[in-house]
Amino acid sequence: MVRKRNLSAILLFVAVFGIASTNTSCLAQKKKDGFVSIFDGKSLKGWDGDPNYWRVEDGCLTGEITPDKTLKTNSFIIWQGGEPADFELKGEFKITEAGNSGINYRSDRLPDIPFALKGYQADIDGKIRYTGQNYEERKRTTLAYRGQKTTIAPYTGENTPEAIRANVKGNAWTGMTVTGSLGSSDSLKTFIKSEDWNTFHLVIKGNRLQHYINDVLMSEVIDDDTVNRKTKGLLGVQVHVGPPMKVQYRNLMIKQL
Repeated sequence: MVRKRNLSAILLFVAVFGIASTNTSCLAQKKKDGFVSIFDGKSLKGWDGDPNYWRVEDGCLTGEITPDKTLKTNSFIIWQGGEPADFELKGEFKITEAGNSGINYRSDRLPDIPFALKGYQADIDGKIRYTGQNYEERKRTTLAYRGQKTTIAPYTGENTPEAIRANVKGNAWTGMTVTGSLGSSDSLKTFIKSEDWNTFHLVIKGNRLQHYINDVLMSEVIDDDTVNRKTKGLLGVQVHVGPPMKVQYRNLMIKQL
């Protein structure tokens, strides 16, 4: 009996301290990774958006367009924690089939349109036509379609909105050169789940902009356009003009490099 009790005590000791050791290791790894939460899952604290379209639901940052609340311009909820330069951003998203959204970064806030951003965007849509591509909102438009590695050439034209628009054809920037392939758009689409949770990971460092969905690299841009590119700016997520839709984001984490 004594031996059995001693053995039980030893096993309990190992189990307790083993679990504690594992938890300590996990916490140390999280701290080592350097990611911090930017959404508390309970409130919109630290975010600025139109409450007609943005709320917290089921612990998620939720954007929704309803038949009685349509949009005339794309509307963003904007993180108030600064203007990150080089960073990694991770999280999860789920979007309805008719939905259109995106994650803007290194962006500027427009002074004349409420809750509007212009700048780089990791595109997200419910039909999975564009999810993963790099689309620059209100500026140079498409910089890389899903499956493309591109380089954006230095811009030598006039730095006016009209001149920039003149360099857009077929909703893509004419200064974009495809330098490599990450796979076909259709093959990469198979890694993205429809109307279900997907992870995203943006790795933004210097002039290299990488968009991952479910740990698969979907697009990569090398932006050598020193006139139009941005090296830091605002973060925000979007609800897009269009039919009723719903998009949700959760577990939003940033690591500034």
